[in-house]
Amino acid sequence: MRFAFIHAMIAEKAPFTITAMCSVLAVTRQGYHAYKRSLASPRLAKDVELQQRIARIHAESRGAYGSPRILEQLRREGFDASKRRVERTMRAAGIIGTPRARHKTTTRANAAHLAAPNVLERDFTASRPDERWVTDITYIWTDEGWCYLAAILDLFSRAVVGWQLSSSLSTALPLDALEKALMRRRPTVGGLLHHSDRGCQYTSADYRRALAERSITVSMSRRGNCWDNAVAESFFATLKTELVYRRRWTTRLELRNALFDYIETFYNRRRLHSSLDYRTPAEVESEYRAAG
Repeated sequence: MRFAFIHAMIAEKAPFTITAMCSVLAVTRQGYHAYKRSLASPRLAKDVELQQRIARIHAESRGAYGSPRILEQLRREGFDASKRRVERTMRAAGIIGTPRARHKTTTRANAAHLAAPNVLERDFTASRPDERWVTDITYIWTDEGWCYLAAILDLFSRAVVGWQLSSSLSTALPLDALEKALMRRRPTVGGLLHHSDRGCQYTSADYRRALAERSITVSMSRRGNCWDNAVAESFFATLKTELVYRRRWTTRLELRNALFDYIETFYNRRRLHSSLDYRTPAEVESEYRAAG
């Protein structure tokens, strides 16, 4: 990578000598000239191109992609490379994806509230958009205090269809996320299933009333069973790994802006999802509309 950088600087007529750049980057002039000669080899030239492509894809993913998604993106671009070759190139360049973190439970049950049965039964598939939604709440620390994020995902495309950030863990938080999702998607009356855990926000009279008014079928996880809401749990783990844990958040506004950019620009429209055969949520929904 250092030799490639020097070569690029020379090609762009940068005002630095080869000796100076080699000294700053702690490489030898002989090594650079050997690298330059190697570019004449088609195989080595393709290795250099692969490394440059991998570095670009990794940067465009905000440092999130590991070898599986980088390999899929390379294939999308028409670049032929094996899984082992991509992994080997990434190791040599010191490029790694962000490791996953586990999501911790935020919501708490209220014994006075009645829970709904688990209608979803861990069937995280859907035949069309807005057939099945899952939702959950997580927490994020800022220098101004805790923030709570409620998010709703469509199981057909894995798109985040509604979300809200608040400094309060009241029922108003998921209600706001629900209202945003309903306004954005306008699901068929009586044709939507809504699945959550048994947190007091979701079992509250206000939230249940909002669902009933729209004839939405209610489904809830069994007591203490996080796997019943695995898709929502997985989204929060991904969000925290790829965004939240990678920096310090000074203000709630700063966090809100970053969440908007991550969810609306990257996650819904550009991020390749392994559960979608390495397509984006936007692509899945576009293909569905085109087929209809």
